[in-house]
Amino acid sequence: MKNILTILITLTLFSCNKEDNDADAYGNFEATEVTISAESNGKIEFLNLDEGMLLEKETVIGQIDTIQLYLNKEQLIASKKTIYSKSANVLSQRSVIQEQLKTAKIEQNRITTMFNENAATQRQVDEIYGKVKVLQQQINSVETQNAPILNEVKSIEVQIEKINDQLKKSKIVNPIKGTVLTKYAEPNEITSFGKPLYKIADLSEMTLRVYFSETQLSSIKVGQEVSVLIDENEGTKSYKGKISWISSAAEFTPKIIQTKEERVNLVYAVKVIVTNDGSLKIGMPAEVWLK
Repeated sequence: MKNILTILITLTLFSCNKEDNDADAYGNFEATEVTISAESNGKIEFLNLDEGMLLEKETVIGQIDTIQLYLNKEQLIASKKTIYSKSANVLSQRSVIQEQLKTAKIEQNRITTMFNENAATQRQVDEIYGKVKVLQQQINSVETQNAPILNEVKSIEVQIEKINDQLKKSKIVNPIKGTVLTKYAEPNEITSFGKPLYKIADLSEMTLRVYFSETQLSSIKVGQEVSVLIDENEGTKSYKGKISWISSAAEFTPKIIQTKEERVNLVYAVKVIVTNDGSLKIGMPAEVWLK
């Protein structure tokens, strides 16, 4: 009887102690993973990265072959020069006619003055006015001939700008500061537009996704500081965290978090931001303490 009583007391104390030592929420660390893909087609000339490497933002880490793009650009530049020469010939014709028009207008003013002084005939006046009108029409005709040439030049300039953009995108530039998680390509491989090259994530701050029950919602708010614990050797390691987001919709408790009996409960997902000292990894389990 005495032994039974001792066992019951021990179980009661253990149960109370476990309840006091239970964390307020459990979850796993995650980070925003970004897959960087190729923006051009061709052979990868070089790709300076390895898994686990820390990359700075806007760092050039690779280059895709650009020989074909360069040759296409040179061909377009040559075509542009040829078309410009046609435009120059047309414009030179316009310059000649403009000089003739200038002389004709001087003659027009002189004959008009003479006509007013009865020193010229009406026929002379009509002829010079007709000549000026014809020259003006010839200038308009030349400018009309030059318009399609200018449009063709503009079309080529647009094509050259497109190639310049492709040349720029042939450089593999890292878009964000972070750690390389996975490398999908190697130098000398042939890549294509949209093909993944590597995956990167900023691990300087980790997001711990945990779950709180409905009865705990009144105890948490966005911006609230909490304690985050992870397992370390035979003990635990503590971090400061801050709640950044609380879900507005309930969901069933994820299987990886609670026991089978507790999985039928509705909970709310919560994100906690934690500064990473290098020990935190994606998928690592952790617990949150409000007190």
